[in-house]
Amino acid sequence: MIKKIAFWTGIISTLLFISTTIIAGLFYPGYSHTSQFISELYAVDAPNADVIRYYFYLPSGVLFFLFALSSNASAPKSSLKTLGLFGIGFGYGIGTIVCSIFNCDIGCNPKFVNPSLSQIIHNLMGMLTYLVVPFSILAIAIASKKWNNANNFTTLSYLIAGVSFAFVLVLNVSLESSFKGLIQRIIEGSILIWVVFCSFQINKNLINNS
Repeated sequence: MIKKIAFWTGIISTLLFISTTIIAGLFYPGYSHTSQFISELYAVDAPNADVIRYYFYLPSGVLFFLFALSSNASAPKSSLKTLGLFGIGFGYGIGTIVCSIFNCDIGCNPKFVNPSLSQIIHNLMGMLTYLVVPFSILAIAIASKKWNNANNFTTLSYLIAGVSFAFVLVLNVSLESSFKGLIQRIIEGSILIWVVFCSFQINKNLINNS
């Protein structure tokens, strides 16, 4: 039962996050997935901002958090694994929830001029998420080397930890770049691929408690 919860929360949260980003972009005149941050889709001035953040992004955050909890219960006992999945639950679960509640200012205030408290909280949480999640995946990769039938999972986890962290560094030196939206989506996409792959691994019993 716990494995089914891990599988479905991982898949549904990912689909909800991706579909919301795509559809919200369609209803935002002139919005660019290449040059604009995802957060701009539900910033103060964005079309249907409250609907998008409370009914779509926030629920996806809750599901990401449940995915982390149920995955932790499904995988073999390990302090490193627990630490990693706690990081996923905090960074991608709680992080998405907090960023949804505290949305950013008009246009996400890229120059950070007189930011609101909501903008400050949003930015701090986003920064914590991008610092925590790559290292959390790395911790899980290291722990998974001792699991049965998890060689592919371990390799992919190492790869995604490296890719996500590398592009976090690129993003931090490219905040004014016209490709910052694309860079962010590479980070998000790599992490979401990991969530989906982990979900399928658990569902197929390739990660088990034996």
